[in-house]
Amino acid sequence: MDALEATLLFDFSIVAQVILIDLALGGDNSIVIGMAAKNLPPHLQKRAIIYGTIGAIVLRFTLAFIVSWLFHIPFLKTVGGILLIGIGIKLIGARNEEEDVKVEAKDSLWAAVRTIILADALMSLDNVLGIVGVTGNHWGLLIFGMLISVPIIIFGSTIVVKVMNKFPILMYIGGAILGWAAGGMLATDHYLAEYVSFIAVYPSEVKAALLVVTLAGGFIWKHVHNRQDAAAA
Repeated sequence: MDALEATLLFDFSIVAQVILIDLALGGDNSIVIGMAAKNLPPHLQKRAIIYGTIGAIVLRFTLAFIVSWLFHIPFLKTVGGILLIGIGIKLIGARNEEEDVKVEAKDSLWAAVRTIILADALMSLDNVLGIVGVTGNHWGLLIFGMLISVPIIIFGSTIVVKVMNKFPILMYIGGAILGWAAGGMLATDHYLAEYVSFIAVYPSEVKAALLVVTLAGGFIWKHVHNRQDAAAA
């Protein structure tokens, strides 16, 4: 094997690793994207998925450039975990925009896109660090690997929307994933562990607790919306 073949094989191996890391994240992200798009009218769902995915990938590139600096910000993961819990509760308890005619279509579309991008960024922090480590700051390989994952995430999100439209109860599974991810962020925040030591000792329990908090919060929020809608009817 000559030097050129060895280089090409090495580059392909790196790209494959980037794609695998993206796909490992992409499964969860497809669910989050699908949850955010599900509550939109059908004619806006595809646009929300495409715009949200593109925005999320662009933000991932940005995170890749500053990720080493980001992880020195005290309590970043704790704040991110709390935000993820809020996103999970909001998505579970959200009204269906087809039924809520008071919401402007344009506003609800961009609200969904913002939710997709924020959730993706929060869930991507650790994965972006892994991708940067794999590529060794080779930005061409990093960009190529991430771009390949875009159509896969879009396709996965489209499937998720269709399934959740048929089985709305699956929104709670998406919320559980967000709650579990939030627990993982808090359990691995070294700054928080200095003050609350048990989170590093019992990470699974922390994840499970925040999963329950997210599901319970989403259920209550959904119940509040249902009562408001019933009172307004």
